[in-house]
Formats: sequence, structure tokens, C-alpha cells
Amino acid sequence: MRTTPLDVVRSILFYLMFYPGTLVFITGVWLTSLIGQEPMRRTVRGWSRFHRWCCRWLLGIRLKIEGEMPEEGVLVAMKHESFFEAIDLPAQMNFPAPFPKAELVELPGWGWAARQYGVVKVEREQGARALRAMVASARGFSAQGRPLAIFPEGTRVPSGERAPLQSGFAGLYKLLALPVVPVAVDSGRLYHRLWKKSGTITLRVGPRIEAGLPREVVEALVLEEINALNG
Repeated sequence: MRTTPLDVVRSILFYLMFYPGTLVFITGVWLTSLIGQEPMRRTVRGWSRFHRWCCRWLLGIRLKIEGEMPEEGVLVAMKHESFFEAIDLPAQMNFPAPFPKAELVELPGWGWAARQYGVVKVEREQGARALRAMVASARGFSAQGRPLAIFPEGTRVPSGERAPLQSGFAGLYKLLALPVVPVAVDSGRLYHRLWKKSGTITLRVGPRIEAGLPREVVEALVLEEINALNG
């Protein structure tokens, strides 16, 4: 899709509104964390909704969710095409616990806010030790009634392309013993890194996959479902 002058203008307005606004919300997380978890949680959800508002009214991007996002007791495995779905998670579900990369959690400001909110830090190069730490952290959040949300491909994948699932996904699925809900998304068509485009982003919630399946079976099912919008 060709970038138009309107795309450029809309994107610049988005950047001028969203990123300074994010700094305000980070300050809000610091202040509300002094009061308690619930006010802080509402602030994070407000930031996510603010992003959605900026997408709708500045970029002309609408969101359509097909199916019902789960609330607790599951591992949500979502396609990852852009930052849109990562930022939108708190607006989609009730206090989800995401799995960001370790380097994101160490970023000044944002990383501190993420740690206050509660995330499962992913350290890819640390092997079995890191997996055990991730499982322990994820179990703690799941015990609090929080849904877990992971991008099983491990990185953003261009729209229309498939990537194999990271090996750690199968390990988490086995050790957490939770059902998986796969979610397809096609945000990469519109939410580009620089000049974003107007249109509709779709999230399609796939059928629940029960715990305890063999690795090759669950990986095949998840891979098929999260790519359901690639056709």
C-alpha cells in the first residue's frame, strides 16, 4: 500500500499526541502505585484506551474483535505484527500479564512502569534457568486471576508471513498446564513503524486449546489459528 500525504500528516499528529501523553501516564502509574494496585491498574488501562483513542481519531484505525477475549485461567497466544496489539492488551482483557523481552523491561520510565504493573520478563539467552523463572512468575500472576498473554513467535512478523513458534512456548504450555487461547491479528497492514494507515484492524479469537496436548499438536494448532487472518 502506497503512503499518502494524509498518512504522513495523521502519523505525525499521532506521535505528537500519543508519546507525550504516554509520559503523563507513566507519571500517573508512579503516583497511583503509591495508593494501591487497583488505581495503578486503572491508569495502565487508561493509557491503553488512550492509545486506542489516538488510533481511532488521529490515524483513522478502527478495531474489530471477533469472538470473546478470555479473562482468567488461560495462556493467550497472540500473533505479533506490530506494537498495536502489545499496547492494546490492557484494554482488551482484565489485567493481563504480558511477556515482554527483558530489554524492554529495563527501559527507563516505561520499564519501571511495566514492573509496577506486573509482567513476566523474557530472557531468551538464559536457557532452562530463565524458563523456570518465567514459569514461577507466570504461576504467581495466574494465581491472582490474571490471564497470561504471550507472543509465541517471539518477535514481530510482517503481515501475511508465518514464523515458527519459539521453543519456549511449548515449555510454558507444558509447565503451566493451562489451556491456550490463540488470537490472530492483522495490524501489520496498517500500523507500520513510521507512516501508519487508516482502516480496520481485526483480532480473531480462536477456539480454546486444552492443556496436556503433545508439543507437536499444540504448536500446529496455535500456528494455524494465529495465522487465520493471513489468507
